[in-house]
Amino acid sequence: MNLVTPAEHPFAQFVRILGKGKRGARNLTREEARAAMGMLLDGQAEESQLGAFLMLLRHKEESAEEMAGFADAVRARLQPPSIQVDLDWPSYAGKKRHLPWFLLAVKALANSGVKILMHGGGAHTAGRMYSEQLLESLDIPVCRDWVEVERAIDTRNLAFIALGDWMPRLQHMIDLRNILGLRSPIHSLARILNPLNARCGLQSIFHPGYQTVHREASQLLGDNALVIKGEGGEIEINPDAISHLFGTANGENWDEDWPALSPQRHVKPESLVPERLSAFWRADSDDAYGQLAVLSTMALALRALGLPREDAFAQAQLRWDNRHLSK
Repeated sequence: MNLVTPAEHPFAQFVRILGKGKRGARNLTREEARAAMGMLLDGQAEESQLGAFLMLLRHKEESAEEMAGFADAVRARLQPPSIQVDLDWPSYAGKKRHLPWFLLAVKALANSGVKILMHGGGAHTAGRMYSEQLLESLDIPVCRDWVEVERAIDTRNLAFIALGDWMPRLQHMIDLRNILGLRSPIHSLARILNPLNARCGLQSIFHPGYQTVHREASQLLGDNALVIKGEGGEIEINPDAISHLFGTANGENWDEDWPALSPQRHVKPESLVPERLSAFWRADSDDAYGQLAVLSTMALALRALGLPREDAFAQAQLRWDNRHLSK
């Protein structure tokens, strides 16, 4: 009979911190979060520990310090070249009520000279339309490594790179969604990573209350960020609703409310037809909702880069009108 007590796994301490009951559990410190995510990224935890860790975080709801610590660990393992980028534009939610009009906003902004990095985590939830499914038809450059990203940014001001191509362990964690039954905090983490240290990171968080956590995490990381409750969870203004902007710039927080742009709500389309995006881009068709969504989302991005609201909307209209005249 073996009476030797087995040694505790080094990662077990982090599961215990999160799961030690209502009175014993607590948040991870930033340093603990950095260490825990480092072990996960380096493959030093068991798959059962990964699942337990992610779901305990999901149940507890992650803190700003935890998010910042996780981002610290990811950034320490990234080796991207130095590429000048204006906007970091994560796209992880997918759309189900309206078309992803923000993709046209991205194209028009890039054509006007704004340098944008997009990244996403693939089609992980049924019933949603994801950016990756539309990039080719909309002529948005899809890159497989940082060299291709640098070339696309230089020539087109725009590049998309899948999370799995630059941080595959995080993509694996996202892909556990259909095994665990819930989205994990990795969906939130991916939005604050800003891998190329863009001038400003745009973030869309659908669930109320999380916006302030994301802003605080970006502030802890020393990043400029603008967080909204975007339509469907993507970075897209819903013109039928009031939009609250949670900004942080140079270490200072700012807030702004944008009124609804339509006096009454638009009727949700019966189905999402991707071809309507290309037709609208070519001016071959009209869409009242799409027009407002595109222009207000462009204005949001320009507001993130420092323009006042009125100037941002005026510039958005000008850049949209001239979208075919630039790069």
